[in-house]
Amino acid sequence: MEISLTEENYIKAIFSINTNNRGLGVSTNQLSEHLQNKAGSVTDMLKRLAEKKLIHYKKYKGVFLSDKGQKMAIGIVRKHRLWEVFLMQKLKFKWDEVHDIAEQLEHIKSDELTQRLDEFLGKPKFDPHGDPIPDSKGQLSHLKAKPLSHYNTKGQFVFMGVSEHSKSFLQYLSSIGLGIGDLIKVEEINKFDNSLKIKINKNSLHFFSDKVSSNILVELKK
Repeated sequence: MEISLTEENYIKAIFSINTNNRGLGVSTNQLSEHLQNKAGSVTDMLKRLAEKKLIHYKKYKGVFLSDKGQKMAIGIVRKHRLWEVFLMQKLKFKWDEVHDIAEQLEHIKSDELTQRLDEFLGKPKFDPHGDPIPDSKGQLSHLKAKPLSHYNTKGQFVFMGVSEHSKSFLQYLSSIGLGIGDLIKVEEINKFDNSLKIKINKNSLHFFSDKVSSNILVELKK
């Protein structure tokens, strides 16, 4: 069955939104906003995907991937995140640069290339942004990290990933010298706006707004 690049993008978008929705389904409006397409175009594409048995619709709940669609989406996500690792580790791209390039590379059809890439990289479990990489069987490692804002307490945390992938956000984190695995020490919490006074690696002092701390995923330092 031939699948176009646009159809693959829709499949991946449904997978991404449904993951964030914890499996509660995807609405046409959510897809329209996510892909920045008109609602009418989204509806037409959903009909096409349904005809190919890649999705199904549940009344009042929205769109879900079929087993076939889920398998396809995981394959695309696997390729995308492996390419991000390759681009950053081997070609020294910055973490705010790899997403757009990986968007192009994820559509390469060769399963053999994907498998060799995985082996070449040492079978990484997470991409440069902390997102889990599906293995060859489609299984994902579960990141136990939570948003820094979730803890609402002083203490030391390990930076594990981000839930916001925009270039501006990643560039901001780079500008203050924060990278995956770094230590974040919360020294003060402003009760008025939940902003935080923090230190990175016991060194540089910074202030995080509630929006920033809500998009930074951390684990308590043991």
